[in-house]
Amino acid sequence: MSSNIKNGSVPIGGTEMSYVSFGSGERAVIFIPGLSDGLAAVRGKGALLAGPYRLFFDKYTVYMFSRKDEMPEGYSIREMAADQAEAMKALGIGKACVAGVSEGGMISQYLAADYPETVEKLILAVTAPYANDTVRTVVSSWIEIAERGDHKRLMTDTAEKSYSDAHLAKYRRLLPLLGFVGKPKDYRRFLINARAILTFDAGDVLKNIACHTLIIGGGQDKVVGTAAAGELHDRIPGSELHIYSELGHAAYEEAKDFNRRIFDFCEK
Repeated sequence: MSSNIKNGSVPIGGTEMSYVSFGSGERAVIFIPGLSDGLAAVRGKGALLAGPYRLFFDKYTVYMFSRKDEMPEGYSIREMAADQAEAMKALGIGKACVAGVSEGGMISQYLAADYPETVEKLILAVTAPYANDTVRTVVSSWIEIAERGDHKRLMTDTAEKSYSDAHLAKYRRLLPLLGFVGKPKDYRRFLINARAILTFDAGDVLKNIACHTLIIGGGQDKVVGTAAAGELHDRIPGSELHIYSELGHAAYEEAKDFNRRIFDFCEK
């Protein structure tokens, strides 16, 4: 099993998009992270991020992309998808299994609908087809906290909204330490990402997604709501649905079989 870790970037529209890759397989799996990418990009973190994806290494090369370095005000989710497609083309990545988490899942919806030549199979995890009331309330609150520069509050509120009650009960005493983790120089990148979520609505294109799609939801999701995964399932033809009934928005971290489930889906 070869990790073959790489850290790189791709020129995109006068700036660059950072990525890390690991594994040595002929097929490609793309992971697109959520709003946390607005606080800390993947640049240079290949060795740190590779561990959970070891089961992919023999058959796949795994890529994890950040948003591009310089994002204009008003940068939309659909524009992020267009840049993602351009980055994949620049790297010579043909059709790939694409897994998007939270905001990354929003980007992935447009990627599959607008650029079907890039997506072989699609995995949408803890995400929504549009900015519903729960999404708008939670993300608007995070925007207000970030505008105040209160990093401790932003990190603890994110944890409170994302993790299951069992996880929080086990690690609650450590939550105050989150205020010292990942504080950016400024919150511009985070705010552009967050504001893009508030205007997101892919409802009119979901019927155009023709690739085999797996939707993963959390039965206790306090960020996108508990109905979002079902809505995606109803709107994407032929999609499969799996709900982690006891988990919330951080199901991608808490569920021990999360990456195995994605691997098995890609292997189908």
